[in-house]
Amino acid sequence: MDPWDLWGKVVIVTGASSGIGEATARLLHAAGAHPVLAARRGDRLHQLSGSLGGALALETDVTDPAAVRRLVDAAVERFGTIDGLVNNAGAALHTPLDQLDLEEFIRVLDLNVVSVVALMQAVLPAMRAQRSGRIVNVGSGTTRSPRPGIGAYAATKAAADMLTAVAREELQDDGIRVSLVSPSITATEFAGRQMTPGQELAPGLVVHSAEYVGRVILRALRTGEARIEIPHGPERADLTELPSP
Repeated sequence: MDPWDLWGKVVIVTGASSGIGEATARLLHAAGAHPVLAARRGDRLHQLSGSLGGALALETDVTDPAAVRRLVDAAVERFGTIDGLVNNAGAALHTPLDQLDLEEFIRVLDLNVVSVVALMQAVLPAMRAQRSGRIVNVGSGTTRSPRPGIGAYAATKAAADMLTAVAREELQDDGIRVSLVSPSITATEFAGRQMTPGQELAPGLVVHSAEYVGRVILRALRTGEARIEIPHGPERADLTELPSP
């Protein structure tokens, strides 16, 4: 498949007010795309919009179906269509299972799992109308090995992994490619830890920059490949480049 040209493409990015979402939006803008910014922190979102030439930005709680509809309607009204979606919004939940607050678990399931489906459903009419589209769901390296304290969070991401794989099969005949990108440890506000890119937390476990993960997401948008697992260890240039034919 020929690489997808990002120039002029309309791509919704959720969780765009910081971290991986913000980095992805900046990279999309630099590539000539039209990022549509969605997050709950409206003040930071609109600051980002100002630095991206007035990119469309909507304060959006992706767990609210009405807010999701407003987001998609606004993008279609502004640009006439939606070409891509980066499902990046999410929340951490790290606690032993015997201490897990079930109400909090339900809230995180709603954000990390249900909203992924809701956003995919919302953009499908526009993508199907043009018989093309790209969806990238952001997973997590925590699904690779069971460790104490990560069970609830990793379970939500494992669910997103399967939803991505099934959506890819169901939507391929519509010309829509659904991909998964699973980051390793990334220097963001996400887990509430102060980390810096390049920091080695343990032998072979190196903190990655949000921009690095954003570049991998852009690769997934361009190629439409099924999944990219970002390995632990130093950042790798080959993961941000288009693969050889």
